[in-house]
Amino acid sequence: MIGRLNHVAIAVPDLAAAAAQYRDMLGARVGPARDEPEHGVTVVFVDLPNTKVELLHPLGATSPIRGFLEKNPGGGIHHLCFEVEDIRAARDRLLAAGARVLGGGEPKIGAHGKPVLFLHPKDFAGTLIEIEQV
Repeated sequence: MIGRLNHVAIAVPDLAAAAAQYRDMLGARVGPARDEPEHGVTVVFVDLPNTKVELLHPLGATSPIRGFLEKNPGGGIHHLCFEVEDIRAARDRLLAAGARVLGGGEPKIGAHGKPVLFLHPKDFAGTLIEIEQV
């Protein structure tokens, strides 16, 4: 059902500093910061030959990333994103298998402009999973 790893998302307390580390220390191609108000985050994508790293920073007082950073002040891996061909079919299969789909189960448009859903971390060894339709 799942396809390739689309990205690894890392919550960071200082977006500019994290982007500079990937660009200047690791030599990665780093995109511009983009606000994603519907998700309460500002994102920067780091393009790699085989996947991406998504740097996440809170946007607004109710950002879900704010709570993550309160628990992990230095930042850390927030979620893994896997590609799926049909997000609704994937959702239905996951629900039938007992997985919990967050946010009411209806896809939202993610940072790549494609439908996404998040799966409860307690169902996946403590890891928040995002699925994205490609």
